[in-house]
Formats: sequence, C-alpha cells, structure tokens
Amino acid sequence: MPHRAHLFSLRLAHAFREACIDQPYNSRRFLRDLMAGVTVGIIAIPLAMALAIASGVAPQYGLYTAFIAGFIIALTGGSRFSVSGPTAAFVVILYPIAQSYGLGGLLLATLMSGVLLVIMALMRLGRFIEYIPESVTLGFTGGIAVVIATLQVKDFFGLSVESMPEHYWDKLAVLAQAFPALDSMSALVAVVTLAVMLLWPRLKTPVPPHLPAVIIGSLLAVWLNANGATVDTIGSRFSYLLPGGGTGAGIPPFLPEFAWPWQQAGADGNPLGFSWSMVRELLPAAFAVAMLGAIESLLCAVVLDGMTGKRHSANSELMGQGLGNIIVPFFGGITATAAIARSAANYRAGAESPVAAMIHAIVVLLALVSLAGVLAYLPMPAMAALLIMVAWNMSEAPKAVHLLKTAPRSDVLVFLTCFSLTVALDMVIAITTGVLLAAVLFMREMAEMTKVTDITTGKRVSDENLPPGWRVFKINGPLFFAAADRIFGELAELSRNVDGFILYMDGVTVLDAGGLSALNKLIATCQNNGTRIVIADLQSQPQRTLARGGLGPVEGVLQFTSSLREALALPLSSIASHSSSPSDPNSMHTGPN
Repeated sequence: MPHRAHLFSLRLAHAFREACIDQPYNSRRFLRDLMAGVTVGIIAIPLAMALAIASGVAPQYGLYTAFIAGFIIALTGGSRFSVSGPTAAFVVILYPIAQSYGLGGLLLATLMSGVLLVIMALMRLGRFIEYIPESVTLGFTGGIAVVIATLQVKDFFGLSVESMPEHYWDKLAVLAQAFPALDSMSALVAVVTLAVMLLWPRLKTPVPPHLPAVIIGSLLAVWLNANGATVDTIGSRFSYLLPGGGTGAGIPPFLPEFAWPWQQAGADGNPLGFSWSMVRELLPAAFAVAMLGAIESLLCAVVLDGMTGKRHSANSELMGQGLGNIIVPFFGGITATAAIARSAANYRAGAESPVAAMIHAIVVLLALVSLAGVLAYLPMPAMAALLIMVAWNMSEAPKAVHLLKTAPRSDVLVFLTCFSLTVALDMVIAITTGVLLAAVLFMREMAEMTKVTDITTGKRVSDENLPPGWRVFKINGPLFFAAADRIFGELAELSRNVDGFILYMDGVTVLDAGGLSALNKLIATCQNNGTRIVIADLQSQPQRTLARGGLGPVEGVLQFTSSLREALALPLSSIASHSSSPSDPNSMHTGPN
C-alpha cells in the first residue's frame, strides 16, 4: 500500500493484520518476537514504576499501564514495532493532575483523552500531526526534560520535602531550602547508578545500561541499609491493602480489579465521584494528554519507519492509542503512549510484528505477580537517577543545540518560546503558543517572498510593440491576506501615472479571499484614475478564486488573457472593446487572432 494510503487509512489492528495475517506468521518469526518481547519487557519494568512515581502515583499503576495498555495498543494499533506504556513526556501533565485530583482524577483524564484520540482517528487527523514544526517539538520536549530532572532532585539527594509546589520557580526555591540537609548515602546510591548507566555502553554488550545500573544501585542500597543507613526504597515508601485486611510493603503481587475511574481516590483520599463539572475541569488537561499522546505516538512511528523501511497507518495508530487509554483506567492504569526508546530497542532486538510488544506486556504482568517482593527493594535514589537519564535522552540536547546554531532566527524564537513556557508555565500553553507563533512567522516569511517587479524593459517584453504609457508588472509568490495588501498597494503606486498595465501572474500559485479583496481595491483605484488593466496567465487556483468571487471583465478597465504574449498582442489602445471571463482559461483572450 502506498505511503499516502497508509497515512489516511483507518483499519482496526492494522499493524497486526499486516504483519501476522496478510503474510505468513511462522515459528521462526514468533521466536524472534519472543526474544524481543522478553528483552523490552525487562527494560520496561523499572521504567514503568519510575514513571508512575514521577507522575504522582504508586509504582504498580505504571506496571498496570505497561501490561494492559501495552497489550491493547499493540493489538489494535497501526505501527508494527511500537511499544506503548508510561512515558516521560506525560509526567509534566500528569503530576499536576494527580496532585489536584488524586488517582481518580488522573484516571478520568486518561479515559477522556482516549475518547479524544478515537475521535481524532475517526476524523482522519493522523496526517495533520506532521504540521507541528520541529522547533515546537524540540522546545516542549526539552522543557519537559528540565521539569522531569528537577522533580528527581528530591529523591536523588534524599531531601526531606513533603510536597512540591505547583510552579517551577517555587519548586526550585523549596529544593534549594532543603538541599543543605541532603542524605549522603542516598546521593551515593544515585551517583553510582547514574555512573553505571553512563559507563556501561563502553562495554558494548547487548544488555541495556539501566538494568545493571538499577541492580548495582539496589545492591548498594541493601548493603547501606543493613549497616545503619536509611536509603528510601519502593518498599519503605509505598504500601498497599491486603485482601484480608492489613497492609503490605511495596507493590501488590496480584492483578488489578475492575473499578470505575471516578470511584478511585481523589486528592483528599475519598472517592472522586463523577460530575459534569469535574469533566469540564479536566477537559483541558485531557485535551493536552490526547495531543501529546498523538504527537509522541506518531513521531515514534515515523522514527521506526525510517529505521525499518516499513510504513505505519497514522489513523489506525491513533485508534489503537485511544482504545488503550479508554480501557486501561478501569484497571488502574495511567496514560500510555508509544515510547521511542523502548520501540527502538524492540526493533533492534529482532522484533517481527506487534506480537513482540504483546509479549513485552505479558513479561511485565509476570513480573508484577511473581517479583513484587524483589521489586520492593528498588531504591528511590536509583529510580531518580534512571529518570534523569531518561530526561536527558528525551531532551535531544545535541539536536536542540544544532537548531540554535544553524536554524533561521524565527525557528530559534519558536524553540526558545516553547521551551520557556513549558518550564515556567504549562505545556498546553507552550504547544499552543509555539504552533501559533510558528504559523505567524511562517506566514510573514511567505509574505516577504511575494514580490512585484516591473519587467517592461525585460527580454520578454522589449521585443514586443508595447504602446507608450503602458507598463508590464510581474508578481511572484502567493497572494494571501498577509501579502496581498502590500503587493496591490505597491501596484497602485507604480501605476499612478500610466495609461494601463499588464499584470503577469504566472508566478502566483495562491489567491485567497484577502487577496481577492485587495485586487478589487486595486481595480477600483484604477477605475477612478482611468488606468486600464490586463491580467495575464492566471493559474488554476487563482482563476477559481476569481470565478467564485464573481470578478469578471470590467469594460474599459479590466480584461483577462491566457498568456503574456496574447496580452502584448492586444490592441492595447482600444482595450475597452475586448473582454472575456476568468472562469474559462480557453476564452480569456478575445482579441484578434
């Protein structure tokens, strides 16, 4: 299927059908999927827990997300190698929701975002995500990385901070006040974990660096705690209710139960409750989650297309992401989207189909029910170090630096605006402002490219018999609202003291309503001044705009021809007696043959 068809198609389970049904799926391919799925599943376990903690909820909710949403999206989506689950990009949005509305509000917002993603898929909006400029995506991902890294400072250094303020600068102030009382043993565990992650790739082994890093950090924390230190762990920080009463430390070693999202605890510890006012309050956050989920998932799919030579179905992927995020909140899972790092690792490990991502989900499920006791020993400083590394990778700092050094000034301005607004205010504001600013700057650049030139003495005109008092002007570039007033204003000045002029428009590809309005003003001005106009060589889109606008020949003022040569061949001194309609390019020239 051609790339364009993939972009606009919508077929449930598109990637699974294409990889496993439309072509033979045999034991050899399954074994490759099995190895890749196990590899990525092991990678996902600590990441899912760490990202849930960073989002303001207990670690088991990240595991629920990885195995429930991860399986559903892989089965129903449109990208063959994508692996979905909790991702770092959402932390900036989800953490404030969890702080203000609790787990129940976070799950309800996830459900609403899933519905929005399904609507986007049904409206075939997957293609339009490509119109978000790179300067915007780099800006908000860089800003997200800074916020994520800042949120990890507390656990990295073992600081005693009860709760983090809402605004970024207040967060920095609280961390600075608490910093003198840092816990050196926690900092040691974090530094060792981070050092292993940085140095491990030099060994050039297939084992991803964060696994040995977390294991070494955990062993160090166990040894330090056995010798009188107090390094915080999953088991000491989190607890859960046992079925028969009482509490257990760490994460529950059993599957989640079905529950309505709004029956989960709110910020005050009581059930959130469902109301339309709550839905209205959460709608902006849900829209931001849906937009970011769409952007992250489709960017991931595009990256994988480049790596594999395959083609994803953008709208089918949005449908899969939507279904996953609709179902997972009923089992305690938070927002999921495709993760670029895990998806790339999936492909490099030999994945053949979405079955690999489904196996990854099963591995996470098995870890939850069989290794919950072991996972309780994971130290919080090591998890913080892991997320700082994730934040650095998602920031794409080398690419951002390259953009700052080489991109046009407008792109740099958009990047800095998105970055600053993401850090200081809100990602929704950052993306909205960035896209609008990029659009305005692009329109300004396009408007500046539109020029009007006097070609009366040019080679194409000088050989022709142009009567005295007549000029030939050529317009190059789109005549849309941002450029048309300036261009036709210049023409009004240039034609002030002439009998008439030919307007050569073969270089005009676009004429919008603003351009049509400006052209009408020029025609009225010329009519008042007794100046005659011949418009030559209209392209199809401007011609349709004039026809829809009802602009035809004006006797004694305006005439149309299909080419510059035909315009120059007219008896220009008696042009008033010749007229034709712009709606038919074959009837534009009514002068003598």
